[in-house]
Amino acid sequence: MRVAVVHDWLVTNGGAERVLAAILDCYPTAEVFTIIDFMAARERAFLRGHEVHTSFIQKLPFARTRYRSYLPLMPLAIESFDLTNFDLVISSSYAVAKGALTGPDQLHICYIHSPIRYAWELQHQYLRESNLERGLRSAIARWLLHRIRLWDARTANGVDRFVSNSRFIARRVWKTYRRRSTVIYPPVDTEFFRPGGKKEDFYLTASRLVPYKRVGLVVDAFARMPDKRLVVIGDGPDYQRIARRAPSNVQLLGQQSADVLLDHMQRARAFVFAALEDFGIAPVEAQACGTPVIAFGRGGATESVVNGRTGTLFEEQSAEAIVAAVERFESSAWAFNPGVIRDNALRFAADRFRREFLAYVEAELAAHRRPRPPADAGADPGQPVEKFHDLAG
Repeated sequence: MRVAVVHDWLVTNGGAERVLAAILDCYPTAEVFTIIDFMAARERAFLRGHEVHTSFIQKLPFARTRYRSYLPLMPLAIESFDLTNFDLVISSSYAVAKGALTGPDQLHICYIHSPIRYAWELQHQYLRESNLERGLRSAIARWLLHRIRLWDARTANGVDRFVSNSRFIARRVWKTYRRRSTVIYPPVDTEFFRPGGKKEDFYLTASRLVPYKRVGLVVDAFARMPDKRLVVIGDGPDYQRIARRAPSNVQLLGQQSADVLLDHMQRARAFVFAALEDFGIAPVEAQACGTPVIAFGRGGATESVVNGRTGTLFEEQSAEAIVAAVERFESSAWAFNPGVIRDNALRFAADRFRREFLAYVEAELAAHRRPRPPADAGADPGQPVEKFHDLAG
């Protein structure tokens, strides 16, 4: 069986790339197709000899640093891959990878991290943060995003089965495509992220410094708590803006190695997370270290953080809400048991992902090979989530 794995782009080694690595572990002979590949040598070890095919965008000017500007060309780029000779196509998609072209004798399974956020419900936030709310450039951007939405909705029909990374994303898939989705949570390296060291009196947040991660909001909250120390790990477009407003009790370390991140997660009093995230691997990594999490109580965090047992959830993205959550956490810090917190994180271990994903794909392959009428012909589409498992218990 020939297997193709289609991924949006290889630029940094983030959460989506960790899922890609686990999928490639399941299929050691798979070939990888991606729009561009500019990943640093030290970050691409997980590819382990897999053949990587890139699109024509790889050779366009400024593709290394301005690849997102080529979004209008990405549908054409992803459709340019010839996947005819592959039996199984797995797309790992948070942008356009699910639009890969396949035929009726091929099985296309999409592991979807999210429909294209900035083309759907986050369009207005994207336009606001890009200063594209008015004028001719705004009109052009809105028209392009409209065309992307039309293409994105149409290409959902080319996917045989969707697998979502959380129930939150399964609901988003249902809202966007009216397609049912099986939830298989992404893998977390609970062997690397483990308890160790002594807890110290500082809080930690770590992520890419981009607007939707809301790291600036966490910094603003700690500006109101000068007696509490915050450490920020990560780099990105927002770094300078956040650095300019960071008070003396906030330390920005920039991008750090995995070992430095592990050390801080092990020693931190709690991990603070203010993003509305699809799943959110970092809060689970912190819990794997026995560290409680203070997180925004929407999105994937509600599926990985048990409020009152492994962390504290707050109800709105505001500095006031974070301050109140830190105060609640400190008033009941004695109730958070590192062993219980780590046990919760073990529900998302990497071996669990490989086992569940392989079992799911094998079952779908067996069903795909059996001659039968279309399973959904004339059927009520039902609920947005098909339960493959229920980690939330």
